[in-house]
Amino acid sequence: MSETFSSKALRDAASVEYVSENLYDVQLSEFYTVVGKPNGGYLQCLLANAALAAASNEGAPHIHATAITTNYMNAPDVGPAQIRTDVRRVGRGASFVHVELVQNGVMTTESLVTLGTLRENSLPRYHDATVPYIPSIEECVATVNPVGDVGIMTVADLRLDPDCAKWWFGEAVEKGELRGWLRLNDDSGAHWDAWSVLFASDVLPPATFPLGSSGWVPTLQLSSYVRAVPASEWLRVRQWCVVIEDGLVDEQCELFDDQGHLVASSKQLAMVRFPESN
Repeated sequence: MSETFSSKALRDAASVEYVSENLYDVQLSEFYTVVGKPNGGYLQCLLANAALAAASNEGAPHIHATAITTNYMNAPDVGPAQIRTDVRRVGRGASFVHVELVQNGVMTTESLVTLGTLRENSLPRYHDATVPYIPSIEECVATVNPVGDVGIMTVADLRLDPDCAKWWFGEAVEKGELRGWLRLNDDSGAHWDAWSVLFASDVLPPATFPLGSSGWVPTLQLSSYVRAVPASEWLRVRQWCVVIEDGLVDEQCELFDDQGHLVASSKQLAMVRFPESN
């Protein structure tokens, strides 16, 4: 897997290699990191790949991970690891797989993955999610990676709404919300699909940053739901804090394609620190 390990392409960086029944080898990529540790959405792509492969081996017809809930117990390191799978149920409408990421004998991450099949160009019967207003891509603020410690900024192109980017220039605001445009920029030429939006659902900086939090916002649990196959290169994304209390933040994220379809959403619980509580 040395060639895929050096590739920036998400499909390569999140590939899994069959070892034996219910066991896969993986190489955690340096390109999909935040402060040297693999990004949570990237890990969900890896775990979803293993779940899809394991379920397929047991006859499941499903081709998409439609929901995944992940617990992050220990942050893994870049490099080799293994994924253990346990297919809990193979069904006609949905299948369920439990997956564990193990490194040096320690389980770092576990997920329960729901599998299904999404239809191309399907139309929602009911839709109550509000597409956020965001200025044009040209008017938005391109994020940069000034100190080189956020690897995901080299594989995703994020343009923030200027009204939500004031913290980027050192100005604190009163609302914990980020809005912007997001596209995959991994040198593969690929656009977002029903698998890669698992990565997209965890790309934005924490919505606690505009409120003045420190850079330490480790995710404890992340749940991502894929609702449609994206139909555009760029996604509109909104991420916001629901509540911050007792050193924890409840954060939500919604992603829309340029047809106005809600293609994915996520909800996470993370730890957070503010300067006055250090």
